[in-house]
Amino acid sequence: MKAKVFFELVEIKAKTASVFPFLMGTLYAWYHYHTLHLPELIVFFIAMLLFNMAVDANDNYQDYRRAQRVEAEAFRQKTNIIGREHLNPSAIGWLIVAMMAASAVLGLWMVSRTGWPLLCLGLFSFAVGYCYAGGPRPISTTPTGEFFSGFTMGFVIFLIAVYVNAFSVAAFNWAFIWPVLLASGLAQGAIAALLLANNIADEEEDKQLNRRTIVYYLGRRRSLIFFAGLYTVGFLALIVAVWLQILPKLSLLTLVTIPIVVKNVRTFAKRPVKTETFPLAIKSLFLTTLAQVVFMGLAVWLNF
Repeated sequence: MKAKVFFELVEIKAKTASVFPFLMGTLYAWYHYHTLHLPELIVFFIAMLLFNMAVDANDNYQDYRRAQRVEAEAFRQKTNIIGREHLNPSAIGWLIVAMMAASAVLGLWMVSRTGWPLLCLGLFSFAVGYCYAGGPRPISTTPTGEFFSGFTMGFVIFLIAVYVNAFSVAAFNWAFIWPVLLASGLAQGAIAALLLANNIADEEEDKQLNRRTIVYYLGRRRSLIFFAGLYTVGFLALIVAVWLQILPKLSLLTLVTIPIVVKNVRTFAKRPVKTETFPLAIKSLFLTTLAQVVFMGLAVWLNF
């Protein structure tokens, strides 16, 4: 398999959704607890990346397997990467298993070093990762896809990154968790918005494949309003987190991305097409999360 095909199979371009929350959590841990556990942090990054790639590859694999009906044949052979690139489905299945197994082994090592909270968070992540594309009713085909993607990748990855750095100095309780939930609000909103944009652009294709995403229930107009609302709630969470001194003051500079996000949202709303305007949602996710990482990093560096 060529590297270009592999990267498309695992949707490498979407890894912003996991790498930046990881960096935010690391910066948050240093800002609040002034501690880093580099061995655990590095292993977590590798395990997270492997698992994320496995989940996205499995999404493509399961879509290929389910596209059995005549009306879905065009999707199977022309859209899905496995059919389009004539990949061996069995080999792809074993590749997914190998990546998940490697991630699990690394995760168990981290649990032995940090404690039971990481085991709980890891089991939750694995359950969501499997159920997202697997099982009789995958999460990606239901109205809950946006919630689980935003919550798991935007919040849980952020939380794990904080915990693996601060487990030796902080108790894992609600007082530890809720500030992280608020601090990760923008990442959660932008990640959920990315999936929603994908579902809006794929509305007709999803109908053919019998997927009942939130767009199916809300309709396109209300889904576009919800799309804009996710960014709005995310930016408000950022402001509140700074006001409560959960995030450093410099994090407010992330708000400079608002005009770009507004422009991208409006452009996508006028013509929500996968090949034309959907990349704007990817750019909005990249810009907002990159900006928060950069300004949190500057705050930590300047101690401001």
